[in-house]
Amino acid sequence: MVKLRVLTREFYSRDTVCVARELLGKTLVRKIGRQKLSGIITETEAYKGQNDPASHASRKMTERNKVMFGQIGKTYVYFTYGNHFMLNAVAKNEKNNAGAVLIRSIEPQEGIKLMIKNRKTSIISNLTNGPGKLTQAMNITKKQNNIDLIKNSPVFITDGIRPKKILKKSRIGITKGTEKLWNFSFQI
Repeated sequence: MVKLRVLTREFYSRDTVCVARELLGKTLVRKIGRQKLSGIITETEAYKGQNDPASHASRKMTERNKVMFGQIGKTYVYFTYGNHFMLNAVAKNEKNNAGAVLIRSIEPQEGIKLMIKNRKTSIISNLTNGPGKLTQAMNITKKQNNIDLIKNSPVFITDGIRPKKILKKSRIGITKGTEKLWNFSFQI
C-alpha cells in the first residue's frame, strides 16, 4: 500500500477557488484513537472573504469565523441549521483577507463500519453524500475546529486520485453570490 503524503501549507496558500477544485480526489482522514476513517473528497465549495457575499467572512471577523482569517491549512468547523457541523479547510492567497473550502462529500474508504454506526444507516450511498452527513459519519464536531491539517492531526488531508471530469455549478443553500460557480464535484 502506498503511503499518501499530507498536503502542505503551500497547497492551501493559493486562490480559494483553485484549492476547492484541487481538493477533489484528495483523501480526508479522521483519526479517533486507534481507528482511522477516510474517504476521497468528491464535492467542495469555495468561500472567499469580504468580496464574497455568501461567505461567513464577508462582513467582519467574529468569534465564529475568525479561523477563516487566520493561518491557512487549519480546519474551520461551524454549527448550522441547529444540528449539523460543517468541515472547511482554510485556504486563501495574499489577495484575500479570509477564505475556506467547505468539504461537502466524500466516497468512504476506511472505517466504514464506524461511519455506519455514527450515522445509524447502512445505505453506503447515503453515508457521506452531504456536509452534515460527512461530519456525523466521521465524528467531526466543534472540538475539531482550528486543527492544523498540515500535521498528522486528528483530521488531515492527503494526496489522492486525479478526477477525470470535474463539474462546476452554483454553491448550494445560499441566496447571495449565486452567480459564482464555485461548487466542484466529480464521480468516482
